[in-house]
Amino acid sequence: MLTKKQLDLLDFINKRLTRDGVPPSFDEMKDALDLRSKSGIHRLITALEERGFIRRLPHRARALEIVKLPETLGVRPSGFAPQVIDGDRPDQMPANAKTVASGGMASLPLLGRIAAGVPIEAINNPAPSVAVPGQMLNGSSDHYALEVKGDSMIDAGINDGDVVVIRETSSARDGDIVVAQVEGYEATLKRYRRRGDTVVLEAANPAYEPRVLPLGAVAVQGKLVGLIRTY
Repeated sequence: MLTKKQLDLLDFINKRLTRDGVPPSFDEMKDALDLRSKSGIHRLITALEERGFIRRLPHRARALEIVKLPETLGVRPSGFAPQVIDGDRPDQMPANAKTVASGGMASLPLLGRIAAGVPIEAINNPAPSVAVPGQMLNGSSDHYALEVKGDSMIDAGINDGDVVVIRETSSARDGDIVVAQVEGYEATLKRYRRRGDTVVLEAANPAYEPRVLPLGAVAVQGKLVGLIRTY
C-alpha cells in the first residue's frame, strides 16, 4: 500500500530522473511535497525503499534508482496491485474499498476515541456499537472499534473522524499499526517498530517526530485490521 505522499514523491523522483538523468535533492523533494523538514523526506524514501520501489545506491551522493512503478503512474508490473489512499480527497477510494452495506455485517463496541499522545476517552457506558463488514474480522479473536481524533496518521490514510477496527492482541510485528499503551495510561495509534531494548512509535505525518521508548514502557493492546469512513 502506498500513501499519497509516498506516491507523490515517487512520481516526482521519476519525472526528474527522466528529465535530467539525476534525482532531485532532498531540499527539492521537501519543497515539491510542501513538507516542513527533510526528516519527512527521509522517512518517505525509507518507506519506498522497504516496499521495493526505489533503491539507494551506496557511495554516491543523491543516488536513487527507480526499481518499479505502480499502476497509478502508468506502469503495471506483473502481479503488482498497490492500494493508494488519498486522505486529502474523500472522493477517491482505494481499489479494494467496500461500502458498509456490502457483505455480511458484524456489530462491534465503539470503546472510545484515540489520538496521538492522549489517553483513550470513553464515549458512553455501556459503549455504543458500530456495524463493520464481517470480512474485516478474524473469527477466533476479539475486536473493538475506536474513533480517530487528530492527524498523526494521515499519510497512512487514517483521517480525523475515521473509525478504526482493532483486533485484540498483545504482540506486534515491525510495521504494524497498533494501539499502544504508554507507561500504563496513555494510549495512541501508531506504527510499531522494535529496536533492541526500545520501541519506536512512528506517526504517519512528517509533522510528528517518532517516539523512542523503553521496551517495558509500551504495551500493545491491539492491531489495526480495518477502517470505516463516512462522508
